[in-house]
Amino acid sequence: MTPPHRTVFELDYPDESLARRVERSLRPEVGDIEGDRTTAELAREGATLRVTVAAEDLVALRAGCNTWLTLASVAEAASQRR
Repeated sequence: MTPPHRTVFELDYPDESLARRVERSLRPEVGDIEGDRTTAELAREGATLRVTVAAEDLVALRAGCNTWLTLASVAEAASQRR
């Protein structure tokens, strides 16, 4: 059954290389950090990374969004220091 609440973030990067590095940083966390009430999916097309967060309730959705946006921010910062 699909959770009733969902948010999609599209993160646009200056180039495909950076988007790929961020995706590779986040990919291991999919299925690992979600709880019973939240799931996440990643998809990348060129320089755009799409993060979909789905949840059973709005509190879980907010927590999931905060988690994934923070993870993406850290991955971006780490990837740009190369």
